[in-house]
Amino acid sequence: MKLLVQKFGGTSVRDAEGRSRAIAHVKKARQEGYKVVVTVSAMGRLGDPYSTDTLLSLIDYPNGTISSKEQDLLMSCGETISSIVFSHELSKEGIPSVSLTGAQAGFVTNKDFTKAKILRVNPSRIFKELKTKDVVVVAGFQGQTEDGETTTIGRGGSDTSAAALGAALSAEFIDIFTDVDGIMTADPRLVQSARPINTITYNEICNLAYQGAKVIHPRAVEIAMYAKVPLRVRSTYSDLPGTLVTGLRQVKEGQDISDRTVTGIAHMLGITQIKVQSKDDPSILQSDVFKSMASANISVDFINISPSGVVYTIDKLYTQKAERILRDLGYEPEIREGCAKVSTVGAGIAGYPGVTAKIVQALTDSGIQILQSADSHTTIWVLIKEEDLVPAVNALHDAFELNKDALKGETMT
Repeated sequence: MKLLVQKFGGTSVRDAEGRSRAIAHVKKARQEGYKVVVTVSAMGRLGDPYSTDTLLSLIDYPNGTISSKEQDLLMSCGETISSIVFSHELSKEGIPSVSLTGAQAGFVTNKDFTKAKILRVNPSRIFKELKTKDVVVVAGFQGQTEDGETTTIGRGGSDTSAAALGAALSAEFIDIFTDVDGIMTADPRLVQSARPINTITYNEICNLAYQGAKVIHPRAVEIAMYAKVPLRVRSTYSDLPGTLVTGLRQVKEGQDISDRTVTGIAHMLGITQIKVQSKDDPSILQSDVFKSMASANISVDFINISPSGVVYTIDKLYTQKAERILRDLGYEPEIREGCAKVSTVGAGIAGYPGVTAKIVQALTDSGIQILQSADSHTTIWVLIKEEDLVPAVNALHDAFELNKDALKGETMT
């Protein structure tokens, strides 16, 4: 049995036009001789009636008092509705199909509600359904604990669901359909000169995804990488092949093996920077701050620690909560809202001189203030004002000449 996993995100299933385009891709896969397992997200975004964010607004998220277990029950409804609607429309097109919840599809998770980890996928029910159906539509983003509690697996969970299904079913490909023509050198909504990346390694796209490139969730890439199942990132609204995510790039015999310095520019919005100055013992402050954030389940990022205090960032949703906690501890935090993180990502950054200098020069020439910075062997981050995001991403994209041609390369698994 030839199997293909296809995942359609919220923008692909939000309305009849998008679902029609998605169904066209299912039809094409069937014509190529595949049985298809489809994973769907909730329909649309905030404001659409069944989107995850709309459902969360019903409980005053994140300031409500509902338990995380009840929150998962609520959030799982969006994908369940989406899977039933999509299966119904497939049936109307004469395609034998059935919809399954994550639990029915065999997803078993731990009990870490709202961000559960997949322990295993038992695909027996899916294989049984495929004996009489051509398509099985699975509600993404959700699973079930050993004792039957409904869980969700965090933001980007439908990507992760699709990858886990691809691994469990030994699918030939996992197709992640989105609203762009594959993985780009930057967000094309911000950078008009952004170019498609025809092929990219698992590690490169993981780095981009962790830094804010929203075309695919990094956990999904990691699952596919370990299972050695190729991923294809494609547009729901075109027939272009998109980006192939697979193993090492091949080089010609005798050619020096070298990584491109910079693969792409990624970004994250909605960030709040918090500075807390030490009045007495700085070690007590450091312990107080980070223990209190952890106890409140507030994830911290972009951490700089010095003898005079600490600087870190959080998601803007938790700004009021974090400020209240710090003031209750007796500190007077300096809060800067409306920040963005811009990341220059590339496997070739390590050991390559001048990358940081080029970043600083490009932003300085554009009159952009750097509020904070950090680096690793594959990524250099800068924190800037959100209002400077578009010129910053364009300046860095131009500085590393990512606007010249599509990034190409032969690949192998």
